[in-house]
Amino acid sequence: MRPVREMVNEALRRLDGLFERMYAPNDKGGRPSIAPEKLARAMLLQVFYSIRSERQLMEQVQYNLLFRWFIGLSMDDAVWVPTVFSKSRERLIEHDVVVALFNEIVAMADAKGWLSGEHFSVDGTLIQALAGHKSFVRKDGDDNGDGTDFRGTSRSNETHASTTDPHARLYRKGKTASELRYMGHTLADNRHGLIANARVTHADGHAEREAAKAMIGDARQANPDGALTLGADKGDDAAEFVEALKEIGVAPHITQNTSNRRSAVPDEVAARVGYAISQTKRKLIEQGFGWAKLIGTIGQVIVRGLEKVDQVLW
Repeated sequence: MRPVREMVNEALRRLDGLFERMYAPNDKGGRPSIAPEKLARAMLLQVFYSIRSERQLMEQVQYNLLFRWFIGLSMDDAVWVPTVFSKSRERLIEHDVVVALFNEIVAMADAKGWLSGEHFSVDGTLIQALAGHKSFVRKDGDDNGDGTDFRGTSRSNETHASTTDPHARLYRKGKTASELRYMGHTLADNRHGLIANARVTHADGHAEREAAKAMIGDARQANPDGALTLGADKGDDAAEFVEALKEIGVAPHITQNTSNRRSAVPDEVAARVGYAISQTKRKLIEQGFGWAKLIGTIGQVIVRGLEKVDQVLW
């Protein structure tokens, strides 16, 4: 954890200007605000150690010396009240601190030569919302009952919405059951598989490609003259997506889908050595989602709303 803490501290130091704007004088006699640096470190511990609630995190900080050291608390420092921690976390979301911290760490990785800046892979995953089927009721309020008896009824995102999390969408992919979900997207640099960009969107059939175009567009802006490539699975082998990549000068290293159809990826592109390398490197991005769901907190998020879920993925 020592190298991780050193990198995080360096990134936090670069955000001093942002933090100065976040500190508010406590002139109303209330509880003092949590220093955003300590709050950010505590949030990282929550992800690293799969802690599912702020209350459980505060309990761990009470007795775990490793946690206190990482956060920057002495043995005698009082532990925060969970509700105060939750409210302080809202400030980080309001000021985009999580995104800024992520961007600083990516910049540090780039400075160390860990990123190619040219060769990327994109992938998406479903994120289960903190809302259940019973909360998914008609928008016009014409449901019979309270939504608990929904079996055999026709429901869609056009006519229904969750009262618990209105931003969540009822969605299924492949053989999965329909659940209230978001969709998470990441762009990984192929050199070491490090995540270079991420975002959360509403779950729908177009979200993955639209998010991919936006993220690779950001990469193109950061590197206007580079020979960029983008690897993706065969679900993205579509003429519209391939053409969108070509328009911004990105080589489509997408897995060819030749099942009863012709691939939109040109055969001359698929025959190149770089394409084969991209196909191998693309598997690295799956490790990120695997870790985030098994160890991290995106398998079942503990927050509601698109903006907050987006911060969890970052």
